[in-house]
Amino acid sequence: MRVFVVLALGMGLLAPVALAQKPPAPAPAPPPSIPPSRPGAPPPSSSQPGQLDEDLVMFLLGRVATNDGTPVPSDALVERVCNNSVREQVYASSHGDFSMQLGSRTASFVDASGDPGSQYGAANKDSMMGIPRRELTNCDLRASAAGFHSALISLVGLDTFGRRIDVGTIVVQRAAKIEGMTLSAAPYKAPKDARRAYEKGLEAEGKANLAGARKYFETAVEIYPKYASAWFRLGIVLQKENLKDEARRAYTQATTIDTGFLPPYMSLASMAYEQENWTVLLALTDHILDRDPLNHVDVTGYYIADLDPLNCTGAYFYNAVANYKLNNIEAAEKSGLKAEHVDLLTRFPQLHLLLGEIFARKNDYATAISEVQTYLQLAPHAKNADQAREQLARLEKLNDSVTTNEKPDHR
Repeated sequence: MRVFVVLALGMGLLAPVALAQKPPAPAPAPPPSIPPSRPGAPPPSSSQPGQLDEDLVMFLLGRVATNDGTPVPSDALVERVCNNSVREQVYASSHGDFSMQLGSRTASFVDASGDPGSQYGAANKDSMMGIPRRELTNCDLRASAAGFHSALISLVGLDTFGRRIDVGTIVVQRAAKIEGMTLSAAPYKAPKDARRAYEKGLEAEGKANLAGARKYFETAVEIYPKYASAWFRLGIVLQKENLKDEARRAYTQATTIDTGFLPPYMSLASMAYEQENWTVLLALTDHILDRDPLNHVDVTGYYIADLDPLNCTGAYFYNAVANYKLNNIEAAEKSGLKAEHVDLLTRFPQLHLLLGEIFARKNDYATAISEVQTYLQLAPHAKNADQAREQLARLEKLNDSVTTNEKPDHR
């Protein structure tokens, strides 16, 4: 009897583990009879067993703190990342606290790294519903702030239950000082009224209220004209409003104030890339890469996980394109290979086409073929996919010709 009881308890403990290993089933649709204005209303008696809403998570709460006890960066952005895709983003307050609402249709992404196409599940039609707890599998929380590296908080191992989960503290560590670069102290020197306007601008931007965000950021820079972070955020809002000239001026003003504050340089580089202004693009990306530690080491033969809030993958890619267009092939190859080694999230599939062209010009057809094949694997339905396949066929013929000529004559 004692053995039987132990086995029964063991099976009871193993059952949840076995269930957790099964692929998640599609979440059933929420009961249609619950009015949106009453998110807390109980489900009708005809609802399916299991009470779906009890397994939903609506908020992730926590705080951001620095490892040395200094003030939290004013631009600290908390991100929920699942399977290498950013699902939600929210700014921390000036004290470091944050509250991230999950599955809300009003949630917005403050930069282009977000994945809005996947943030709503089948059970998230009601903006107050939250998301099923199982969707937090393979998810981490991280904080991004210029000049800091972030620790990761895994959401898999949290034993907390309920609709509101306190994830604890995300610790950010000040990046090592690079020669010739200092961290901007401007946000901490800004007057209280300017900081308050800046924080309200971040809040409005997070709610997709561009007009309100623009007003607050303009107020911040009017009160404190040396507020580089506020000029940068103003540029982002203006660019979202398709006011490109005004956005460029705001970004440029930020770079004039603080040459060590790199995000506005990256925004200007992106605009120069769109305009095909290769000389300006090269100058901007050279400035960024001069301050990136990765640019001073050899990355051949291994991959590097770049945890810097300013991911330099784009800078290396743009730098490679600019050098290639300006016929600096060796420099283009160097930057392209470094971009390839840090682009673990494959944000720039076209990088592999560029490397394919570079290696083809060097008559290294085998490597060029591999790069084009990688591009087609990452972007099989791209607009230029057919052209890439034609290029691949030409490279294969050239490679076959070289291989045939290199075969020894056995006659």
